[in-house]
Amino acid sequence: MRKTPAELVLRVPGPARVVGRNAVWAVGRASARWRPLPGFLILGAQKAGTTALYTYLRRHPAITGPAWKEVSFFDRHWARGVSWYRGSFPLQRGGRHPLVGEASPSTLFHPLAPERVRAVVPEARLIAILRDPVDRAYSHYQHEVALGREPLSFEDALDAEQERLRGEAERMLADPGYFSRAWWDHTYVARGLYAEQLERWRAVFPREQLLLLTSDELGERPGETYGRVLSFLGAAPHELSSYPRVFERSYPPMASAARRRLEGVFAEPNRQLEELLGRELPWRRGVGAGRGAEAGRTCSSCRTPGTELTA
Repeated sequence: MRKTPAELVLRVPGPARVVGRNAVWAVGRASARWRPLPGFLILGAQKAGTTALYTYLRRHPAITGPAWKEVSFFDRHWARGVSWYRGSFPLQRGGRHPLVGEASPSTLFHPLAPERVRAVVPEARLIAILRDPVDRAYSHYQHEVALGREPLSFEDALDAEQERLRGEAERMLADPGYFSRAWWDHTYVARGLYAEQLERWRAVFPREQLLLLTSDELGERPGETYGRVLSFLGAAPHELSSYPRVFERSYPPMASAARRRLEGVFAEPNRQLEELLGRELPWRRGVGAGRGAEAGRTCSSCRTPGTELTA
């Protein structure tokens, strides 16, 4: 199957990607008036399957978006302005008006993002994918290690998270132009507190404007989940010939002690999330009766523990 521009960009070396993005941004800003704002946003969560879902959607003949996946306007580049954001999207051509969207997985987590989204694209359809926060935290950690941004062991990084983040949220709220590297890189536990994040979004947007999925659904039933998303977006039904693994990384399985620790940390937040959603979470099935063979998994859509199949 032919790869989308967003998939091809992932293969470009980092330095070349930066040069290319800067050039695209300059051209885009100059032609912003002829570029549409998005009709849908994939908000996150990070390391929950957003790359896979966005890739599937970009293969729909009537859906388009930026050449790269993460524009990160509402969480990182807000100070650049709406013209810069418009410049990230394709030019409108003739009478053809495809459905336009983007995926920036830190948007769900940013404390100011709901109000920012309402100010810029108040009618946009919003999609969030949630993953077992224990597995998400470890996947996030391995991602930072691979990028050379995490020198600590996983257990030490968990110990250090609270101190690393001390005062960062307050500074972000006080200064909309502030970018917090610690908040971006080292929020292994904080990003998994989904209930408080969703409450911020539901305080700003009606429930019917936000579609909630799980990485389990996307990994186990990709075609069905893809169809559900298309229906939510108002796009024509469409089937892909395959739903491939878009991003893959192998790493050692999580230590049992670290898993038990995180299961304890997330026990109450997960219960709150179930209460908020009014349904059982797939990674909570069997809680209290023992997780058995599930205890060693690191990704709900993985076939082998320690292998990342969707980003």
